[in-house]
Amino acid sequence: MSNEKELIGKIQQALREFDIPAWLFYGFRDLDPIATRILQFGPHQLATRRWFYFIPAESEPKRLVHRLESSLLDHLPGSKEVYLKWEQLQEKVRALLEGVSTVAMQFSENNAIPHVSKVDAGTIDLVRSCGPKVVSSGDLIQRFEAVWSPTQVQQHRATALALTAIVKAAFVQAAAEISSQGESNELRIQRFILDRFEREGLLTDHSPIVAVNENSANPHYQPSQAEYSTIHRDDFLLIDLWAKSKQEDSVHADITWTAFMGERVPEKITKIFQVVRQARDRGVDFLHARFEEKNLPQGWEVDDIVRENIRQAGYEKFFVHRTGHNLGQEIHGNGVHFDNLETHDTRLVIPGIGCTIEPGIYLEGEFGVRSEINVFFAQPGPEVTTPPQEEIWRIGDN
Repeated sequence: MSNEKELIGKIQQALREFDIPAWLFYGFRDLDPIATRILQFGPHQLATRRWFYFIPAESEPKRLVHRLESSLLDHLPGSKEVYLKWEQLQEKVRALLEGVSTVAMQFSENNAIPHVSKVDAGTIDLVRSCGPKVVSSGDLIQRFEAVWSPTQVQQHRATALALTAIVKAAFVQAAAEISSQGESNELRIQRFILDRFEREGLLTDHSPIVAVNENSANPHYQPSQAEYSTIHRDDFLLIDLWAKSKQEDSVHADITWTAFMGERVPEKITKIFQVVRQARDRGVDFLHARFEEKNLPQGWEVDDIVRENIRQAGYEKFFVHRTGHNLGQEIHGNGVHFDNLETHDTRLVIPGIGCTIEPGIYLEGEFGVRSEINVFFAQPGPEVTTPPQEEIWRIGDN
């Protein structure tokens, strides 16, 4: 149990840093995978009855489990209470929380950050009825779910470089097919990318986005066997690809590049790309400045800075998604997102996590431009881990 005791020590240290008296974990079936990961549940631990694990900032943790699964939390330190009847559960939860002013839970006020809202409203009601104020564990979660290990950082950097090489190769492949056959198509280029993933030892949870012309104006467009488009000379092409290493516990990289299947990129496409690129780079500059000031920003602030650049250029209504998302073992991780559009993300951008910056402008019926990079937040400051696209790829580029 030495590893578990070390984990509890780290959690208590984080509680003290955030000045939160306690973190209350709650589970029922698969309701909260964040809790079971942080608390190091085994892959086959059965949890069909409600359980609570209370970690105070200073004293010994407490376990509350059902009689049928009384050993459920035995891998964790602390005292143990067992209940059988629902009335006993409520009585023991009240005793567990006696004298506690505030507890963190996987909860978000008004569901502002749905990624961390794992505890049902009725359980929140129960806890509040016992006296404590309930606050979000969002920033605590980051410490234990989103911070990368040195090995994960190395794996991510390697994956980021591999994805950059693959997307360039995909453009070359499309150009070669157009030259030799008169056309390519979205499905063939998608298959080309997936074959390269296999050769490079990369995993993805979904096929990459390959979108030509007006299809690129749909941020989540996906070609299918039933519906896809051909790619011809002088077409515009967007590719969004993400993957992680097949090595254990690896984390994702995620990039978006654009290309023109001709020699002269149209002026309108070039103009839109430059607006998007400048907004992307403004986000990086902002993050560098705040890290240098030792004033960590919240996720929504990054979104505002990037979105303002696009607003000033007159394209605000065409930027229809958040600026970026957290990267983890899942493509959309449980750390902070750069978002003040879809959600108001107040979590801090802390050292040790990775995120995307991916502004886009989407002109329905014409084309859409997105430029996506990845940023790892080392202790000294932000590191852009994916070579950023500085101009639109075109036929003849390497």
